[in-house]
Amino acid sequence: MRVYYTGENSVGVKTEADSNDVTQHPHDDKPRPYLCTVCDKRFTQKGNLTVHKMSHTGVLHTCTQCGKRFVSQYQLNSHMNVHSSKHKCTECGKCFVNKSSLNYHKMSHIGEKLYFCTQCGKHFANEDYLRKHMVVHSGKYKCTQCGKCFLSSRDLARHRRSHSGEKPFECTVCGKWFRNQHDVVVHSRIHSGEKPYKCHLCDKAFSMSFSLTEHMRVHTGDKPYKCSLCDKSFRTSGQLSLHKHCVHSNRRPYDCRYCGMLFKTSHHLKRHVHIHTGAKPYSCRHCLERFTQFGQLKLHLLKSHNEGTWFTCHICEKKFANNSYLKEHIRRHEGMKPYVCSVCLKNFYTAGALKTHQVTHSDVKLFCCGLCGKDFKQKHHVKPHFNRCSEKLDTGILPFLQEGE
Repeated sequence: MRVYYTGENSVGVKTEADSNDVTQHPHDDKPRPYLCTVCDKRFTQKGNLTVHKMSHTGVLHTCTQCGKRFVSQYQLNSHMNVHSSKHKCTECGKCFVNKSSLNYHKMSHIGEKLYFCTQCGKHFANEDYLRKHMVVHSGKYKCTQCGKCFLSSRDLARHRRSHSGEKPFECTVCGKWFRNQHDVVVHSRIHSGEKPYKCHLCDKAFSMSFSLTEHMRVHTGDKPYKCSLCDKSFRTSGQLSLHKHCVHSNRRPYDCRYCGMLFKTSHHLKRHVHIHTGAKPYSCRHCLERFTQFGQLKLHLLKSHNEGTWFTCHICEKKFANNSYLKEHIRRHEGMKPYVCSVCLKNFYTAGALKTHQVTHSDVKLFCCGLCGKDFKQKHHVKPHFNRCSEKLDTGILPFLQEGE
């Protein structure tokens, strides 16, 4: 079955199978006494059969904002409060159908999260949230293909499409297909430019609710994702994953075809290659200056055009273009060396200095000369070697280089 987005935040619906349809739960032996006389589908509850029958008559009430469908106009009107921000949480910006739901949600921001799951250690503000969460561990809605568990049959049905590859929802603007109806509505905002989720503190707007939730942590200072290998915390799970890969992992799968240097991310490799190609993709909108890296452009705008914000040290008033440079500078004032070598317990001011030091305890040589193939432990050793190789290549000496030059 296909559901088509019309380009105007409305969805033309050919209704999906109901979440209580026995065909979606072949492993479920629940009694389903309510039969649809039109298509022979069975349901556990009479109300679900009533809703399903409306898919044949076409009288479901559809939200033009997100595509959700409702049995009555009253239910749709109540749902629209979510989009109107009538009942909006001032802490995180999340919107609710009614005031009681908002008040219940506010409890999650108050005090300690005293209720915790004995299975995974996750904490909750109240017992009801914990009870709902425990459904995940009960295996009630478990994927038979990968073993992942979900809170509801709807979530499980949505997940199953990741295995089948089914994408029944199409954006009629660009023709892209999606696994669920919500995704096509969110995607449509790329075309419309709509950003319905607004921060009440700085008026910044977002196209997705989770983006607003993450943004609110900028104002609250909340960093719920803690690294298990050091004391650092992050606002998002993505930032934590990137931190672990860049700081605590030695994997460098990306190598430069010009000089052989290895990198942890494709972004770092791409930025490095500009040095060899001479590409300057970052241009100043005030003058004709162009730059290899974005940081160079940012510094130029600050120095030459007084655009942007300097980060000033409160101890010596030295200015920095980047807040991370200021933090490192202040650590040197205070003598703080939070990065500790796990082998010899030596302390360092920065994660970069620790990584450079850790190489001395390993036989791994991550840096390779792209001209002669010689390997090096340290980045600063391969650079002068590569320059010498380049000079010898120009004079024709390179073919006779010995491996231990």
